[in-house]
Amino acid sequence: MATNQPRQMALTMFMLPFGYHYDAWRLPHSRSDEVARFSFIRDMALAAEEAKLHAVFFADSNDPKGLQISDTRSATVYEPVSTIGALSAVTSRIGMIGTASTTYSQPYSVARQFAGLDLLSDGRVGWNVVTSFGAAANFSMDKLPPPEYRYRRGAEFVEVVKKLWDSWDDDALVNDRERGLWADPERLHEIDHVGEFFSVKGPLNMPRPPQGHPVIVQAGQSSHGIEFGAAIADAIYTVQPDLEKSIEFYADIKSRVQANGRDPEKVKVLPGIMPILGETRADAEALSQELADAIRMDAGRRTVSRVLDVDVSDLELTDFIPPERMIDNPERMERWRLFRDLALEKNLGDLTVHIARSMGHRWMVGTPEEVADSLIEWFDRRACDGFNLNPPSIPVAMRRMFDLLVPLLQERGYFQHDYRGDTFRERLGVEVNPRAYRR
Repeated sequence: MATNQPRQMALTMFMLPFGYHYDAWRLPHSRSDEVARFSFIRDMALAAEEAKLHAVFFADSNDPKGLQISDTRSATVYEPVSTIGALSAVTSRIGMIGTASTTYSQPYSVARQFAGLDLLSDGRVGWNVVTSFGAAANFSMDKLPPPEYRYRRGAEFVEVVKKLWDSWDDDALVNDRERGLWADPERLHEIDHVGEFFSVKGPLNMPRPPQGHPVIVQAGQSSHGIEFGAAIADAIYTVQPDLEKSIEFYADIKSRVQANGRDPEKVKVLPGIMPILGETRADAEALSQELADAIRMDAGRRTVSRVLDVDVSDLELTDFIPPERMIDNPERMERWRLFRDLALEKNLGDLTVHIARSMGHRWMVGTPEEVADSLIEWFDRRACDGFNLNPPSIPVAMRRMFDLLVPLLQERGYFQHDYRGDTFRERLGVEVNPRAYRR
């Protein structure tokens, strides 16, 4: 259907209650004593909904290594499925994206979980598809399978999940009290999937989700991940700190989407951004300094060691990491290479602060006008379709995003003043009511 609606940004928010900036939770105005309680995550979601954001996003990890080195940014204390189920009762319009692994799960379970969440929330759920990169020992594995294997399994996993979501016809619920027929058995279909990794009979034991398929999100930036996302995703999260490289990535993804027989305009590319804002530049710089002062360099050093997989215990903060210690291999994620390149330019101390700020994502310190100008430039130059907002701290820096930045984007016509449509798919502007497996 043709529309005169101008192109606008999609905005989502990373739900990291410790704050995205490393050690932001140590600031006196944080709510770190409430982390893991429902009241805290409820308040974050309601604030995002009041700001009219399209969705909140829950990452997930089954690996405790982050907490074992005091890296709270890696702590995923809010398990996505149960948390979204609880939030569906207190929110009404905002989308909710949860992560589930195709390496550590089974398709039937994931299909049920996200179909159930979509039903409970009246069509407001998304699934962030990951193939995982750690925690194999927590799932009876000696080591994680190689990327090519994981993505091959992941592709079949998503195929089975979609088949299960499609195993009920749209009109399968007849609710015929006179005949005692709630669902028509003839409109439920076994999928009889037999593949390389899975054998699933079906059908799903609950109705088709209100969206048909919950929104599918993907975030891989390796060669395998990029191909995977272009084939399956409605939205793609990405780490893009450089404008020109982001323009190239955007064009490449859209071309790959089209090559998969899909509409490129219906797939959203959303790089992460961490804005440190103030009403004046001095206010913004003061908050930035406050956040920087909270960083514990000893824990930050351990984080650098973990993300680069290299020993830096013998180095001074003024030293550079010797290049020969950073050994690349085909299994490295693209973000590793980004950090490796940064390590060639920055000494250990500066690298520690940079990673502590944004884990490779773009970050900005400035007034709402300065940040809005930059986001609009990226959007207008087709470097993105919007952004995944990484709040530096909770609640102060998050509130500044909502109170200072979002209204300015609305005033300039680049972001919605209110929600449009009945489901997350409609509001995000991706394909509505897809059916991948039609009979």
